[in-house]
Amino acid sequence: MITLHYPIENTGEVFTPALIVFRELVERNVEAMIRIAGRPDRLRPHCKTHKIAEVTGLELARGIVKHKCATPAEAEMLARAGVRDIFLAYNLVGPNIQRAVRLLQAYGGIRLAVTADHPQPMADLGAAMHHSGLTVDVLLDLDTGMHRTGLAAGPEARTLYEQITATPGLAPGGLHVYDGHNHQTSVMERRAAVHAAWDRVSAFRDELVSAGLPVPRIVAGGTGTFPIYAAIDDPTLELSPGTCVFHDAGYTAAYPDLQFEIAAVLLTRVVSRPSPDRVTVDLGYKACASDPPAGKRLVFPALPDAQQVLQNEEHLVLQTPLASRFQPGDELIAIPWHICPTTALHKQVYVVVGGRVVGRWDVAARDRQLTI
Repeated sequence: MITLHYPIENTGEVFTPALIVFRELVERNVEAMIRIAGRPDRLRPHCKTHKIAEVTGLELARGIVKHKCATPAEAEMLARAGVRDIFLAYNLVGPNIQRAVRLLQAYGGIRLAVTADHPQPMADLGAAMHHSGLTVDVLLDLDTGMHRTGLAAGPEARTLYEQITATPGLAPGGLHVYDGHNHQTSVMERRAAVHAAWDRVSAFRDELVSAGLPVPRIVAGGTGTFPIYAAIDDPTLELSPGTCVFHDAGYTAAYPDLQFEIAAVLLTRVVSRPSPDRVTVDLGYKACASDPPAGKRLVFPALPDAQQVLQNEEHLVLQTPLASRFQPGDELIAIPWHICPTTALHKQVYVVVGGRVVGRWDVAARDRQLTI
């Protein structure tokens, strides 16, 4: 059962539904990431969970200078926050190629890396960079079983890496290995899956290096697997957790071995008591991630047995024998099952320090475009 031990004293000016971030818990999660990694320079955390410059600042202050993102807007948010080593872990196509050029031009001094798994957009990227007198690092995206993007380690992948190395405007940046399909709750099973993939990746890396092709880094793992990668002694390995900076109910259930704390919750208020055993709150699916199945998108610590029987855009109906305890205006805390898309639904988050709301942070990179 998930419980929450961090009450908020001054909620009177908080408009609900609201995403609340406990800054001290975020800081403890960042410090836990560093402890697991061993050193801050082994980390390249993914900002897709928070999308917030101030959270990036907390990481920078602790010596985490390499960062990962998934959109040009997230890359620009990182640059604005002071990050100088940015990995945009996405295959750039169409107008996004010129956006990468403009990002490098607008934020002089940053080092930018992207991914690729196909020769044509990679050639287009090289031409755009070379024409502008710029260079971008390109990491070959390897598919270790997720089958979303990337190539399996082998001859085709080697040919593409050779093309990266030979293309003006591009620099060989190494390998990208994301294993979001590894959801094994058992640590032993997860470790076996990670090591099986790593054996293939490291053998492929050794093949490239033996052929005279530089492989300066391997960016690997996500929140569920980065502690396993952290135990691998390889100087090129960079660890890229993401969700654990806020953590959520889904990761708490899937990975009980991960000792991170839930640092972001939703505050909601009762707006109706439509029947003796029902409570309706102002927490529709415009305020929480709707990729988990209906009825399983949230956890209510104060109502652990409540059934989420109906959710619309602005309403959530809870069926519970404890309904009589609640009246319109009463507050409840809800823990998102999936925090990353939940964050993106909020323009700002309320920040709590010492049990009190002390301000707000903009979720700047939820937008698809900032200025670039």
